[in-house]
Amino acid sequence: MEEPLLSVEEKKREKWSSYEYVGRTGSVFPTASLAGTEINIDEIRSAAASSDYYPPIHAALISSPEPVPSEQVVVYQGRFGQGPGGNTIGRQILDEVEIRELLIDHVGHRCCWGSRPARTWKLHAVEDCNVYVGTLETFIEERETMTEKEPYFGGKIDGKDKEPELGIWELDLRSEFPLLFVPQKETRTRIPHSEAIKNCPGCGGRGQYPCPTCNADQEPGFYKENQMTQCPACYSRGLIAHRDGSDTICMKCNGKGKLPCVTCGSRGLMKCEACHGGGSLLTRNVAIARWRTLSTRKVSATSGAGSVPDEVFHRARGVELCNTQAYQCTPAFFADSFFLNKFSSDVIADRAPVPPTARVICERHSISVVPVTRVTMACRNQSFSFYIIGLSREVYLKDYYPARFCWGLCPCLEWLRL
Repeated sequence: MEEPLLSVEEKKREKWSSYEYVGRTGSVFPTASLAGTEINIDEIRSAAASSDYYPPIHAALISSPEPVPSEQVVVYQGRFGQGPGGNTIGRQILDEVEIRELLIDHVGHRCCWGSRPARTWKLHAVEDCNVYVGTLETFIEERETMTEKEPYFGGKIDGKDKEPELGIWELDLRSEFPLLFVPQKETRTRIPHSEAIKNCPGCGGRGQYPCPTCNADQEPGFYKENQMTQCPACYSRGLIAHRDGSDTICMKCNGKGKLPCVTCGSRGLMKCEACHGGGSLLTRNVAIARWRTLSTRKVSATSGAGSVPDEVFHRARGVELCNTQAYQCTPAFFADSFFLNKFSSDVIADRAPVPPTARVICERHSISVVPVTRVTMACRNQSFSFYIIGLSREVYLKDYYPARFCWGLCPCLEWLRL
């Protein structure tokens, strides 16, 4: 008979110290099912401050994940060392009535599925095939500079003559800093003392440029006025000939035979739209800061759950075995499970690459076990299987179900969340 991993008294005395990270590089957060020591914020701040490139992060932004209240009732019965096939961690205890109710509810959301197999077919096999899910989230900050331009019509500017321009990583963006591990956030900030006045490159500082229609062949900086084009109605005659031999004045060119340039009115010059005719542009540097989370996820599943896509397990709620947050996470250490130690090392080894223009703010590493029950129902020579996944007991049935009547020709397939 298997005994609990630790008794209540041992939990209070040892506080699961054997499951903390080696070397104190990471700090173990208390979770609903694994009571650990409280996070040491000074560790994370000191780790970030020890590098010359990475400025320290802000203590107000460090937050631990909140446990799901329903997970607090889960108690481990068994040992961690059973590997991916172990079915004693977070084991789902389901009777026949519950299994049928879950399947009937799942089938009821499909308009052309019948519930008779779920109600009447026999339970041929019920197999526990729990799945381990490991994640590593790397929260990074990227910064880059872009130049903004606008017409300049005079006035004071914030230039380098007052103070030196700040570097992009010297900007204080604490007011814009998001919460840790947000999916993505972007902000733009003007860099102080970066404004300058420059000649407009479109017109060479003149405010105007030669008309591209009537002065297309002129040298840069030169133009001709009063360039006219031939009237297409009278062919430069100024008169319109009729069949009776009479002529009338061309109404299109008023008898002149020529028309002014439709682009510039034969002025020869066009007003520069970039500088609005002023000839000067005000330029400034703008810092673009992006915060985002890079995620690495791995799933360790037995052959019994191998047909289920990994995305299904990532969405499911499981029992959290460890959750650590540090400047740079290292593999977790479980005293009695070589498999979990190796699984954690594999997740850390697959850390997402960080762009060279970014800095790492913090990392978070977690390992969870997702309860998975594979149920096989049979009737005569027919059988089908489905899965009950996670603490919320979601039903996953992708392949064969014997009571389908739509053959994929009705909108009921939109209900499927594959």
